[in-house]
Amino acid sequence: MSNTLLTLNLVEGSVSFSFSPQAARELKAEIDQLMERLKAVSTKPASGAKVTPQPPLEYRYTGEVFLEIFCNPNIWPSPFAAKVLLTVRDVSIRLTTEAELTRVIEDINQYLDQVG
Repeated sequence: MSNTLLTLNLVEGSVSFSFSPQAARELKAEIDQLMERLKAVSTKPASGAKVTPQPPLEYRYTGEVFLEIFCNPNIWPSPFAAKVLLTVRDVSIRLTTEAELTRVIEDINQYLDQVG
């Protein structure tokens, strides 16, 4: 079965590449965990209490292309302000850019709706 193209909308433009539905579900699960960590960081603790640093998202997928998504939840004031560092590469091209986390979530959900 041929993989459906996943399109990720960037701040300027977009990138599309072959991505499996299983990989999209795994990425969605990783991002769901990241959202929980972002919420934990953005919640203000009681006075004098320290926020526990949260681990970053470091997602890697290797298929027809290599996809890497990185996000440090400790530097963003809220999940809605968060951006991810996105790298897509294959043998002939490498794209590294930032993308809005909320937009990536929308793109993955739309892809999963398409593939059923």
